[in-house]
Amino acid sequence: MAGADPQSLRAARLALVEDRGLSGPDWCSRYAQVVDVWLAQLFEQATGGDPKGFALLAVGGYGRAELAPGSDLDLLIVHDGKRRIKAVADAVWYPIWDTGLSLDHSVRTVKEVRSTMDGDIKVAVGLLDGRYLAGDAALADKVLSRAVEQWKTRAATWLPGLDAVVRDRHARFDDLAFLLEPDLKEAHGGLRDLHLLRSLGRVVPIFGGLFGDPGLDRAGETLTSARVELQRATGQATNVLLLQDQDAVAAALRYTDADVLMGAVADAARSIAWASDDGWRRLGSWLEGPRGRGGSGDRLLEPGVVLRDGEVTLLADADPSSDPTLALRVAAVSAELDRPMARSTLDRLSEVAVAPDGPWPPETLHALLRLLGAGQPAIAAIESLDQRGVWLSYLPEWGPVRNRPQRNAYHRFTVDRHLLETTAGAAARQSSVARPDLLLLGALFHDIGKGRGGDHTEIGIGIVGDLGPRLGLPPGDTAILQAMVRHHLLLPDAATRRDLDDPATAAGVASVIGDRDTLELLAALTEADSQATGPAAWGPWKAGLVARLVDQASAVLEGRPHPAPTASDLGPDQRALLVPGQLELVADGGRLTVAAPDRPGLLGTVAGVLTLSGVSVLSATTISDEQTAMALLRFQVAPAFDVLPDWARVKDQVAAALEGRLPVDQLLSERERNYSRFRRPTSAYSPEVRVTIDNDASSTSTVVEIRAPDRGPVLYRVAHALAGCEVTITCALVSTLGAEAVDVFYVRRVAGGRVTDPAHQATLQKAVLAAL
Repeated sequence: MAGADPQSLRAARLALVEDRGLSGPDWCSRYAQVVDVWLAQLFEQATGGDPKGFALLAVGGYGRAELAPGSDLDLLIVHDGKRRIKAVADAVWYPIWDTGLSLDHSVRTVKEVRSTMDGDIKVAVGLLDGRYLAGDAALADKVLSRAVEQWKTRAATWLPGLDAVVRDRHARFDDLAFLLEPDLKEAHGGLRDLHLLRSLGRVVPIFGGLFGDPGLDRAGETLTSARVELQRATGQATNVLLLQDQDAVAAALRYTDADVLMGAVADAARSIAWASDDGWRRLGSWLEGPRGRGGSGDRLLEPGVVLRDGEVTLLADADPSSDPTLALRVAAVSAELDRPMARSTLDRLSEVAVAPDGPWPPETLHALLRLLGAGQPAIAAIESLDQRGVWLSYLPEWGPVRNRPQRNAYHRFTVDRHLLETTAGAAARQSSVARPDLLLLGALFHDIGKGRGGDHTEIGIGIVGDLGPRLGLPPGDTAILQAMVRHHLLLPDAATRRDLDDPATAAGVASVIGDRDTLELLAALTEADSQATGPAAWGPWKAGLVARLVDQASAVLEGRPHPAPTASDLGPDQRALLVPGQLELVADGGRLTVAAPDRPGLLGTVAGVLTLSGVSVLSATTISDEQTAMALLRFQVAPAFDVLPDWARVKDQVAAALEGRLPVDQLLSERERNYSRFRRPTSAYSPEVRVTIDNDASSTSTVVEIRAPDRGPVLYRVAHALAGCEVTITCALVSTLGAEAVDVFYVRRVAGGRVTDPAHQATLQKAVLAAL
C-alpha cells in the first residue's frame, strides 16, 4: 500500500470487502494487518521520524486484531509529556477521519492511563487487549505491562462493578440464542461476552481455563463470520442480524438456508452464554476465598456427591461409568441447591458417564424426575450437561430440537430451551395434579417431534411411544404421555377459537380428552407451555378462557349438569340498553358493550372504529333482538398502545361511521400505509391465507376460521365480507400467533340455521379470500 494517504486505505479496505476468498476471523485479521501498516506509516509521518516519547497503541477489538468491516478503530497515543503532543495527535486523527472510518481515540501520559483505568472500567478492559502499533516500543511496553499489573492488584475491586455492567447489558439486549433478530455483539452470548472472558483470562485465574477451548473457538468463529458477512451485505456498521439480511448472510457463508444459519448462531451463543454465566457465577466464590466458600471441608450430599467450596462435586471414588444414575443425580443436586457443578466434575461426566443400556431402571428415571422437578434452576444444570454432551447421551431424541430456531416473535426460545422452560413451569404446578411425574415428562417432550419435518405432533406421538418403554414407564403411562403430546394445543385452541357459550365446545373437548386426570394434566401443561412460549401467548384474558373451558369440560366428564349460557340470554342491564332504540356504548375495563339499530355490517363498522381508536379486539359476540330491531355487541378488548381510549369519543366516531360521516375504510387504509413503514417483521415466514368451514363444532352455527398474515384490520375486512354473504355473525373470536392472525366467526344464514349448501360455503370462502 503506497503511502499513508486516506485514499490508499479506503481502496485497500474496499478490495478486502470484495474479496470473497476471505471470511470470518481470517478477514478480520487481514484487515487489521492492512490498517496496522497504514497507521505505522502515518505515525512515522506524524512524529517526523522522531517517535521517542510517543507510542501508538491499538486497544479493544482492534487490539485483538479483530476488525470487522464496520468496526471502529480504538486507538491510544501515549506520551511522556512532550509539548508537541497536540500536533502529533492531530496529524494522526485527521487523516483517519478523512478515510471515513469511525475512530475511538484518546491521548494520555503513563500516569493518566493509570488514573483513567481506576475511573473507567471500559478503559481498563480495553487495555487488557492493548497492542503496540508504532512509535516508542519501550514506552508502549511500560504502559501495557503496568496495565496488567494494575489489573492483578485491583481485580477484587473492579470485578464486582464489571459484573453489574455485564448483567445490565444482558438485560438490555436479551439472549442472542433466542432472539428473532439478534445483536451478534452485545446480546447475552454474543461476541462482547466472549472477548471479555478472554481478556479477563489474562489476569483472573477463574477465567484462565477458557483459553484454547475448542468449543468457544468454534462459537467465536461462527459469530464473527456472521458479523463480517452482515456488514459486507449491508455496507453498514451494524451488529443486528435482521430478518431481511439473514438469507444473504446464510448464502455468503454457504449454509443451506437461514434456518440452518440461525441454528448455528444459537448454538454458538449458547456455548458463549454458558461459559460467561459459569465464569461469573464462580467469580464470587473465587473473590471470597476458601473461608467465604465455607472451605472447612466436604459436605456429603448423597453417595458419591459432595458440596465442596460451594460447588457440587463428585468424589474421587465415584464411578459415572458404572452408575447410570450418577450424572442425573449430580445435576439434580445442583438444581435442588442452586449451586454449580464443579468443572472437574463436568469434565469427568463428559468423559465417562454412561446412560443405561436398554430400559432405564427405576432409580435412573427417579433421578431424571428429581432434576426436572427442581424447577427453574434445573435449566442451568441441564444446560451444563448439554454443553458437555451428557444430556444427549441420555436422550438422543433431543438432537433434532437442540438449538432449533423457531424464527418468530411468538416463540421466545429455541425448541429445546422452550421445552426446558415449559418443564420448569410445570414443576411449579406439580401439586395441582395427581401425577406430577407425567406432567414433568409431558412438558419435557410435548414438542419433541419438531425439527424432523412433517407434523410435529404426529411425529412426537411416535417418539414418545418408543421413549416411554425405554424410560421404564408402563404402557398406561406411555399412553397418557402420548395423549398429552397429541392434545397439548387442544385447550388453548378451543378456548380462544370456539364459542364457550356453545355447549358443543365443552362437549367436544371432553369427548376428545376422555378422562378427568388427562384433562387435569393438559390444563397444567397448557399454562406452563403458554407462559414459556412468550408474553403474547398467555395473559389474564386467555387464562380466564382456558379455566372456564376446563371447568365446563370437567362437568361433562363428571356427569354434572353444567349448562353453558347461550348468547341470547341477556341480563337486565344489557336488555335495558336495547330499549331506547339508539346507539349506546358502555365500557368496563376491557369489556365493551355496544347497542345500536341492527343492520348488515354493524360488527365490521364498530370493529373498524375500534381499530382507528387504538383498540385490539380479542373477542366479540353479536345478538339481534327482533322486538326492538336492535343489536347488542359485546367485546373483550385490549389497548394496542398501553392506554384505552376516551370512550365518549369512540361513541361519537361509531355514530359518525354509521351515519356515513366517517370514512372508516379510507382512514384504515391510510393508517395501514403510515404504520406499515415502521412495523418490524415478527416471523421469518409469511403465513398463507386459509379459510376453513366447520359444521361439526356447533349444533346451531357454522364456524368459519380464517388464518392470515397479521397485517391491517383483518377483523374489519372479514366481518364486512361476511356481511355481504347473506349470513349473520353471532360470535367472533380473534387471536394472534406471532405473524399470523387467527379469526373465528360463528355465522348463521339470515333465514336461520347453519350454512350447509356447498355453493353458499364456496361464496363465503371466495368473499373472505378476496377481502384479505
